[in-house]
Amino acid sequence: MKRGFSGVGIDNPKDPLNIGSALRAAGVYGASFVAITGKRYRHTRTDTMKAYKHIPLHKVDDLQSIIPYKCTPVAVDIIEGATPLHEYNHPESAFYIFGAEDETLGDEITDFCKDVIYIPTNGCMNLAAAINVVPLPATGSITTSPSSVNICINFLSSLTGF
Repeated sequence: MKRGFSGVGIDNPKDPLNIGSALRAAGVYGASFVAITGKRYRHTRTDTMKAYKHIPLHKVDDLQSIIPYKCTPVAVDIIEGATPLHEYNHPESAFYIFGAEDETLGDEITDFCKDVIYIPTNGCMNLAAAINVVPLPATGSITTSPSSVNICINFLSSLTGF
């Protein structure tokens, strides 16, 4: 029996094409909901699964306001003090918060998050690529052993040229 859930928060995403791909990733890996802040979202052709029809999609002013009861907010950002993904012990129910590719999440997000994690790469990942990697352990699709995370990172690196 599956226990817990994972939600995806996207803070002020930059590119509508990446948002569509991020929604598709959330749908593929079984996210329970997606919340988006900012004014840059609109439906795009990259959401080929039309995830917005199958996963609750919330447009909010403040991601903290949508965190479900007893759910752990987890910021995903490349900042000092963040825990590497392969060393992180995922909570049973988590709300993973991602930022736009052109900025960091900032203190207004990381201050209310219980944990801050990062994906060890040679550079900043595309929003959808990061969502494809991070929620996997929470949904039971893969484990967080260094080898499984490295497989994902190496595969994504081969696609993106990093």
